[in-house]
Amino acid sequence: MILKLIWRNLWRNSRRTLITMASIAFAVLFAVLMKSFQNGVFNNLIKNVVGYYSGYVQIHQNGYWDEQVLDNSFALENSLTAQLQQNPQITAIVPRLETFVLASKGNTTKGCLLVGTDAVRENNLTQLKSKLIKGTYFEKNEEAVLLAEGLSKRLDVSVNDTIVLFGQGFHGVMAAGKYKIKGIVHLASPAMNDAFVYLPLAAAQYFLSAENRLTSVSLGIDNPENTDAIVQNLKNAIGEKYEVMPWQEMMPEIANHIKADGFSFYIFSGILYLIIGFGLFGTVLMMTAERKYEFGMLIAIGMKKTKLELILLGETLLITFFGVLLGFLLSLPLVIYLKERPIRFGGEIAKVYEQFGFEALFPTDVDQSIFLTQSLIVLAMAIVIGLYPLWHVRGLDPVKAMKK
Repeated sequence: MILKLIWRNLWRNSRRTLITMASIAFAVLFAVLMKSFQNGVFNNLIKNVVGYYSGYVQIHQNGYWDEQVLDNSFALENSLTAQLQQNPQITAIVPRLETFVLASKGNTTKGCLLVGTDAVRENNLTQLKSKLIKGTYFEKNEEAVLLAEGLSKRLDVSVNDTIVLFGQGFHGVMAAGKYKIKGIVHLASPAMNDAFVYLPLAAAQYFLSAENRLTSVSLGIDNPENTDAIVQNLKNAIGEKYEVMPWQEMMPEIANHIKADGFSFYIFSGILYLIIGFGLFGTVLMMTAERKYEFGMLIAIGMKKTKLELILLGETLLITFFGVLLGFLLSLPLVIYLKERPIRFGGEIAKVYEQFGFEALFPTDVDQSIFLTQSLIVLAMAIVIGLYPLWHVRGLDPVKAMKK
């Protein structure tokens, strides 16, 4: 009987019910979109900078990060490789030899980062081969380079051209060599795209007179959320000879940016929920005022206030549930669409982002926890606001309520 009354009361004034449901639905829609955009942008940033190059964890000779010179390189021992291979959480092991060099073509010379790497392992970690836009991928034992797209434009070179690399090798030895450009790669991070040169590891070690030496070992892991635990386990396992660093420690500016933006999200969320709350409360207040006579009449003919409160609570719960469900159904296809076709800014806005080393791309993140969390927050908020009619009924005088 009570359920039948609740259902009939909802649709007796369908306009009022639909307005309330729409308020809740749009609250869920805006909250889910905002959180999805935040997570999507951050995940894309981490993927571009961390997943596309550095790896989530790196191992160096102790002291290398404070003084990044070839003299602080190390020889990769079989015991270290065995320990890394035995860890089931590590999915990729990429040895690298990195240093800054000058790249020259004709009268044009640019500073760049030379990355000597294992061609196969590098592709397993960063999918470097998929980033080729011209030419072909280099082989493990050949002396040819892959050039980042931005750097190739700065030097005005293309596939099959030859560039000259100048630098300082191991123990201060002069390093110079000519290399054919095997391919051009596009890197999502603008800073990387303007400065990277890839060379097979053996060729890089020969070029820098650093045979069998590495500056870092980059690791791919199965779950980024376990980064801290993996780092701690590696520190305990391999001793003090090496430094084990998560990406947050290597790139504190990105980690701090994510933390700061996460804090601003809570501020904006609070403002959004405040606006939503006032909107919902206004709707409930209007609904309560319109039904004042009805409440007074029902109490006057003998309905207990507790039963009337139960009916009103049921109406609130049902309207809120339908509103949240509608918001979920509206937000899900929109979030999926924006993940597949993210918003990309161009012009001056893109240049501003590129100055900070970020790609001006705004995808969403399709995470079920976002939908669940935001829906529950709006649901709880709507239920709390829905307690107002119950409080109003509890103190209602039926005689005064029926006076017009």
